[in-house]
Amino acid sequence: MSGVDDLLAAARAGLERVDPERAATLHADGALFVDIRPIANREAEGEIPDSVPIERIHFEWRLDPASEHRLPGITEDTQVVVVCNEGYASSLAARDAQLLGLHRATDLIGGYRAWKAAGLPVRTGGTPAIP
Repeated sequence: MSGVDDLLAAARAGLERVDPERAATLHADGALFVDIRPIANREAEGEIPDSVPIERIHFEWRLDPASEHRLPGITEDTQVVVVCNEGYASSLAARDAQLLGLHRATDLIGGYRAWKAAGLPVRTGGTPAIP
C-alpha cells in the first residue's frame, strides 16, 4: 500500500461510515450534509438537497465548533455527513472534523455518485460554496 492508502485506512478506522440508505435516514433526521466537491462537479452532476457546499479549503474553519467562522448551530454534537464524489476525500475530511471535536462526523460510502446511483433525491445545478 502507498502512503495515501495507509492514511485513508487510518482515517476510515475511526469512522462509522454510512452507505446511501443509512445516509438517507440521517438526512431525513436532520443531519448536516457537507458537500466538499468543487462547484464544477456540483454543476455537472447535481447535489443532495439541503446539503451545504463547503469546498475543502474552508472546511475546518466552517466546522470547528470553537471557531468564530463556523456555520451557525455547529456544536460538538452535530451529526455531520461529509460528501465527495466517490467517498475518498470525504473520509479524510470526516476524520479532520472528528479531530476538531465533531465526534459524530462521518462520510458517505461511495460519495455523491453512490447516493445518486441508489436513486435517492438530487437537485440539479451547483450551489456556490460557502466561503
